[in-house]
Amino acid sequence: MIDHTTVHDPPTTAAERWGWRYRAHCRTTEPSVFFAPDGERRGARVRRERRAKQICDGCVVARQCRAHATDHRETHGIWGGTTETDRRRAGRAR
Repeated sequence: MIDHTTVHDPPTTAAERWGWRYRAHCRTTEPSVFFAPDGERRGARVRRERRAKQICDGCVVARQCRAHATDHRETHGIWGGTTETDRRRAGRAR
């Protein structure tokens, strides 16, 4: 029987804090899919972001990835299927 009253301690080791990355769908994808190159044009950005979000869609750790981006105020890249703009808007809505 599972004891649902057990309180879990927050992760303390680097492996516990970052272990979710090893299960991420993006772990074998070129980082350029998730981060804009200098001078990227709008059409290219839209296509790149769409591809990145497709990779994130259904990822088993997307929630942890989004939380990381929010907690660390990531200002660049696609994290957990969210763009910089998505995260800025969500931050203002809070």
